[in-house]
Amino acid sequence: MWPKLPQVYLQDSFRSRFIRMSMPAPPRLLDLAGQSLLRDQASAIAALEVLPMELFPPLFTAAFAGRHSETLKAMVQAWPFACLPLGALMKEQRPHQETFQAALDGLDVLLAQEVRPRRWKLQVLDLRKNAHQDFWTVWSGTRASMYSLLEPEVAQPMRKRRKVEGCKPGPKPPLAPVEVLIDLCLKEGTPDESLAYLIQKVQQRKGLLRLCCKKLKIFAVPMQTIKKILKIVQLDSIQDLEVNCTWKLSTLGKFAPHVGQMGNLRRLLLSHIHMSSHSTPAKEQQCVSQFTAQFLRLHHLEELYLDSISFLEDRLDQVLRCLKTPLETLSITNCLLSESDLTHLSQHLNVSQLKDLGLSGVSLTNMSPGPLQVLIERASATLQDLDLDECGIMDSQFTVILPALGRCSQLTTFSFCGNPISMAVLENLLRHTIRLSKLSHVLYPAPLESYEDARGTLHLGRLAQLHARLKQMLQELGRPGMVWFSANPCPHCGDRTFYDPEPILCPCYMPA
Repeated sequence: MWPKLPQVYLQDSFRSRFIRMSMPAPPRLLDLAGQSLLRDQASAIAALEVLPMELFPPLFTAAFAGRHSETLKAMVQAWPFACLPLGALMKEQRPHQETFQAALDGLDVLLAQEVRPRRWKLQVLDLRKNAHQDFWTVWSGTRASMYSLLEPEVAQPMRKRRKVEGCKPGPKPPLAPVEVLIDLCLKEGTPDESLAYLIQKVQQRKGLLRLCCKKLKIFAVPMQTIKKILKIVQLDSIQDLEVNCTWKLSTLGKFAPHVGQMGNLRRLLLSHIHMSSHSTPAKEQQCVSQFTAQFLRLHHLEELYLDSISFLEDRLDQVLRCLKTPLETLSITNCLLSESDLTHLSQHLNVSQLKDLGLSGVSLTNMSPGPLQVLIERASATLQDLDLDECGIMDSQFTVILPALGRCSQLTTFSFCGNPISMAVLENLLRHTIRLSKLSHVLYPAPLESYEDARGTLHLGRLAQLHARLKQMLQELGRPGMVWFSANPCPHCGDRTFYDPEPILCPCYMPA
């Protein structure tokens, strides 16, 4: 048995441990050396020629935080890695404009030299803020492979070049361009000084500095500005495009040729395109054809989101026919579709491998449920997420599609709020889907029996009882872990009332 320690000893021990925990860690020798070096700009720049590569990241971080512009400029020119992930550092430190410009100036000086420095290895300047998150922390104490800092398509050619270094020298190859990776978000407001400076440098070093953009978001920006920026972006580098603009169809027609040049596009979101009341049917069709023809050139498109697109009615088949590859995600929301559109959609080859299908806000009230049943059935082997919110689906229509839903073996999430469904049909749905082992979340509308009046006022007590009944059925059928929760928009403010297991109310239901 251990001897009992005196109370005074325990108090002193606890106090000393608390003091040690409260005191900040002393600066590391590496940090002190970096701070000392940065105090003398000339010495810091001269030391770069012999500085071990492991010391570049911590010294660069310190120079960036301390706004040592000239040292930063020199470090970019001597950077010993293939990639400089500046964006991740900018995210952490919110840089001064001068500091960012100094880094670009260093790259500019590098590109202006006919003979590159001996230690030059820089191929990619990565300005994306969510890429290479661990680079700067890894290099604070752990060595990493420089190849891990490159995208696969960038790293592979570099390895090939290293293998042939020992071969007989031939003619001097042209200087390889440096790629600048960036995610762009174009919107009105205060001009982005950093982007303007970057564009200026790309234009000055045309051919030596390639601006590559994987994600491009466009909001309310004049078409002239969009065209100016897209002119200097490598359009085949864009993989994710979002156009969140209120455009006329004719404006979309002018933008369409740029989309066709984005040959590696994988995700496209297009919203709020409306037709002009002054446009002739022939002109409308010309603009639609000009846009849909671009899909013929998109051989890698996997995800298509169309929201509030006014020209789709009776033309969806025209869009589908131009798709070159099967889609994984198709979301058509808040659009007018005809029954023939839905029929074409259910029969099209490119929907048989869908993982996500969304038809939220598409009115199906007056349509036959047959096409929707066929569509769900054809995608049943792969479908994971199904959204039929606010479609106006009635009991009789829902009953027809239930067997198809029961065959969706990969389904994980099903949402169908805003549809006038009775409790009997909800119970039937539960029985049809209870064997879907991957189905974990079902978001259902408040059943018709839970309303007090035709204006859509919910009786919360009834809703609680009906919700409890569904929970009891899940328990009895051996799926207590499956989450069923209700959501319905308030008739006064539009906010949804959720119920699982207690109501999360909108302000209209709150006592004054």
